[in-house]
Amino acid sequence: MRSYKIDNSGTTSLFKNRFLESLTRTHFAFPVALYYVISISILIYAFLNHKLDWISFFYLFPLGFITFTLVEYSIHRWVFHFTPHSEKQNEIKYKIHGVHHQFPKDKDRLVMPPVLSVLIALLFYGLFSWLMGLKILFFFPGFLAGYSTYLIIHYAVHRFHPPNNIFKVLWTHHALHHYKSEDAAFAVSFPFWDYLFKTLPSTKRKM
Repeated sequence: MRSYKIDNSGTTSLFKNRFLESLTRTHFAFPVALYYVISISILIYAFLNHKLDWISFFYLFPLGFITFTLVEYSIHRWVFHFTPHSEKQNEIKYKIHGVHHQFPKDKDRLVMPPVLSVLIALLFYGLFSWLMGLKILFFFPGFLAGYSTYLIIHYAVHRFHPPNNIFKVLWTHHALHHYKSEDAAFAVSFPFWDYLFKTLPSTKRKM
């Protein structure tokens, strides 16, 4: 249960230190462009420096993209929405994600600060490189493109009115998470995971 009132027009400070506070605010276009550029750069590097089977690109790139959506769901469900067991843990949870739920339309906090996302990306690169070897040069660009696409979707569903087309389901699905039940509907870019893992909100669940 949330312990705060949702404010769709406000914001708040997380740190008294100006520098630390500035690190919590990011224009969404910067990481979007950054990870698309890195994705394309890795593919160019692979093409120019390695004799890889380019047919495998057509399944490894989409596999990387889909894998990101599962990682997105998992981090959102089990990291951002972990169950705190102390006041300190509750404070940490608020700073990493609760503030977004209290101020869901705060445009400067709709993306993860790059100082954190770059570190996490490097950790995933190390893991996938260990598992896949050079095939990561096709897989990881898809993973990063999945992240940038997720950022665009997440920004759009919070800042723009839903369109009158098939993509409206993304707006509706994420609204369930923010305004109906914070412990359900964790997927943003690929709602299929909520259907698969049975984390859709109950129709009987109250606000």
